Amino acid sequence: MTLRYRELLLLLVGAAACGAEARPSELASPARGALAPPTEQSAPAGAPLVVFLGDSVSAGLHLDPEDAFPAVAHRRLAAEGVLFRLVNAGVSGDTSAGGLRRLDWLLEQDPAVLVLELGGNDGLRGQPPLEIEARLRQIVERAQAAGVRVLLLGVRLPPSLGAEYVREFEALYPRLADELDCACVPFFMEGAAGVPGGMQADGLHPTRAGHERIAAKVAPALGELLEALTPPR
Repeated sequence: MTLRYRELLLLLVGAAACGAEARPSELASPARGALAPPTEQSAPAGAPLVVFLGDSVSAGLHLDPEDAFPAVAHRRLAAEGVLFRLVNAGVSGDTSAGGLRRLDWLLEQDPAVLVLELGGNDGLRGQPPLEIEARLRQIVERAQAAGVRVLLLGVRLPPSLGAEYVREFEALYPRLADELDCACVPFFMEGAAGVPGGMQADGLHPTRAGHERIAAKVAPALGELLEALTPPR
């Protein structure tokens, strides 16, 4: 493991340990292996770097990091000849505010693509959708300003949070994608959430099979971004 990745691991562990915001206990537990091991060995040294900036879903809570959807998508695309280096910067319990705080250091790693999977914890805590949107907008705009392509993963919330709130929250993802001209998967957990065998007992985190289904949905959009990179980074 290079010094840079050791520093990244320390940064992410610190972010998980220092989160001061109150959160439901099932979201607060540090994910087993919050940082997926860098997979440089499975891609050429010059292959583009993809960073997944996310929460416990990206981190693969209660699962081996290699079973989380970023690693599964990495393997799926590698099998199709689309190679990239992977950093899974998913931290259990993270919010859009936490992702924004971690962004500068992640951009220093010179990623070609940032996969943004945040906002779900904000929504579960009932934060104002306009504030969540503003923070996600900052992340996308700052990444784009650094020359990084962004894949935004849309999140949906349980209807128990109220129809009006859920509608306002879910509308922010396609709006951001349209206004900022970034790629978007409208509901990235489709095929896992609410589907038999797709979610763990807590109803919030995917099973191994659920992560496979999520990867099948995310990988094509990520592959398109990677194949469009010119010249290769």
